[in-house]
Amino acid sequence: MRAASNVPSPSPSVLTDGRASAWRAVGGGDRRVALGRAAGLAVAAYAFVVTMAGTTLPTPLYPAYRAEFGFSQLMVTVIFATYAIGVIAALLLFGRLSDRVGRRAVLLPGLVASAASAVVFLLAGGLPELLAGRLLSGLSAGIFTGTATATIVDLAAPGRAGRAALVATVANIGGLGCGPVVAGLVARFGEHPLRLTFVVDLALLVLAALGVLLLPETVTPAARAAARASGRLVARPRVAAAARPVFVRAALAGFAGFAVLGMFTAVCPAFLGEELGVHNPLVTGLVVGAVFGASAAGQLVARRTGPVLGLPLGCVVLVVGVGLVALALVFGSLALLVVGGVTAGVGQGLSFAAGLGALLAAAAPAARAQTSSAFFVVAYIALSVPVVGIGVLATLTTLRTAGLIFVAVVGLLALTVLVLLRRAPRGAGA
Repeated sequence: MRAASNVPSPSPSVLTDGRASAWRAVGGGDRRVALGRAAGLAVAAYAFVVTMAGTTLPTPLYPAYRAEFGFSQLMVTVIFATYAIGVIAALLLFGRLSDRVGRRAVLLPGLVASAASAVVFLLAGGLPELLAGRLLSGLSAGIFTGTATATIVDLAAPGRAGRAALVATVANIGGLGCGPVVAGLVARFGEHPLRLTFVVDLALLVLAALGVLLLPETVTPAARAAARASGRLVARPRVAAAARPVFVRAALAGFAGFAVLGMFTAVCPAFLGEELGVHNPLVTGLVVGAVFGASAAGQLVARRTGPVLGLPLGCVVLVVGVGLVALALVFGSLALLVVGGVTAGVGQGLSFAAGLGALLAAAAPAARAQTSSAFFVVAYIALSVPVVGIGVLATLTTLRTAGLIFVAVVGLLALTVLVLLRRAPRGAGA
């Protein structure tokens, strides 16, 4: 999905006292215990991890779904791409909602959407349910990501906003990485993994919802009123003229990196099974989880390098990573696939975070929300459309050939960014 997390934080809000010990339920006189800052931050981070993990849970299970419901690899990529539609819709429609109605009032519907997705997968009897479940999963991620990040930052102790943003990054990407690992463990050691995986998910979501109910509200009534009076709820993607050169470079790098994440999440299970003969869902989960973990590491590195160095370095690392993936496809090597995926993940995280940082620095403060919205629309299109292209190519040729064409295109995009950076005027930043 700011250099610190996958989605830009909503505009700052005035904080209430996170140490408040109680709050009165609306319309009632019962008192409910509210968590303090530290506990609230931990709960918000846990809910963030669980919600994002739910979005990647199906990854190791796709081969089992294909066997049970009898659809093609192309349809797997379509199912995966449906997720991005939900994310984009939620980011545009609800990205600013928590500033107007409060954080908790948006976090809870996000958890409900995630739980609804789990229920649909739990009861799935065919392709329509899988598509609906992925759409709901995308909505949950789009609703939750910006709001959870803002909540974590709001609950940080004074002077610790940067560290809280780092916590949000780890929760976001870490959750995405945990999903395939959890599903792989359940599929490897549990019975009926297509059902049990989502029972586990629902149990984790119930705990998250109970915790969110106890969170202190961090947006005061005055701040909500100011947000409602400040402009439209729907974020319209737009890039100011002054930021467009930076946007082109950042968006191309973001497109290339997110396409790699999409490939590993949607296509890696099929490649492991069909080309390498690896049918262990736990191995699939660990491989995909490692790529997301590497992405988180790359984003952490970007906090130290800054955009000027981080964007070209990330693109170089991404090119090396997809080159290793290409060798893995040619030689049928699991080791090369893992090393290439981890390397590409580092490059993706580094170039993504550095590119977004450069973009937000180039945009005027009043235009940052619209500019970052445009960036994330590009990123989530990259997460979906290219993998469908792989599915089409795999149908027409072979999965190996489709993968090689894909990594060549990704590498070309990253090299294009490097050329554009070299031609950029000195002092223009990334």
